[in-house]
Amino acid sequence: MPDSRVGIFFMLSDAGPAVLAVLIVLLGFSVVSWAIIAFKFGYVNKSIKESREFLDCFFELSSVDKIFVESEKYRSSSLARVFRSAYIEYRALVERNGERHVEERVARAVKREVNAESKRLVYLVPFLATVGNTAPFIGLFGTVWGIMTSFQQIGLTQSASLASVAPGISEALVATAAGLVAAIPAVIAYNYFTQQIALIDRDLEDFSGEFVTACIRNIQKGSVS
Repeated sequence: MPDSRVGIFFMLSDAGPAVLAVLIVLLGFSVVSWAIIAFKFGYVNKSIKESREFLDCFFELSSVDKIFVESEKYRSSSLARVFRSAYIEYRALVERNGERHVEERVARAVKREVNAESKRLVYLVPFLATVGNTAPFIGLFGTVWGIMTSFQQIGLTQSASLASVAPGISEALVATAAGLVAAIPAVIAYNYFTQQIALIDRDLEDFSGEFVTACIRNIQKGSVS
């Protein structure tokens, strides 16, 4: 019959406050990391999907006014958000100044919105890198503390038997494992989001020139009064 005392909770039943504090911190890191991963995964992937659909719409329609109406369907698209913000600036410039300096000012407005969207995309992602870099070391601190506890127990009992050192070694190993459990998903997610956001940023940069060209073409066709 298996020993009912064997298990992670039994291993931590005699853990000291330092190791317990380490585990609580790592647990908090892990919970927050997974919350960020779930949120950003949906956010980034929906942005990519809707941006592709918006680009199809952008190149199919000839008028930026029509594109603006259609862009309302793609609220999660980074490209569509940049387009809408820049379009509002574009219309204000045309109505206020006619055709003077529109290209330069629209390009500046697009760049400003691209930078703002890039910041929204990377929001919270650096925390994953922080967890990936620090969690193993926090776990290592718990490991060292657990080993120190074992040596202290040896000194108190004057015995190096398994019974005297097992509690300290157990909490040390649990702290090591907890650090890795918190760090590994965070590192994988950080690398994934960094790659995906880089693709979106590249699309935003490419789109900037296309939008300015479309605005100038719209003016030349006389489609904007």
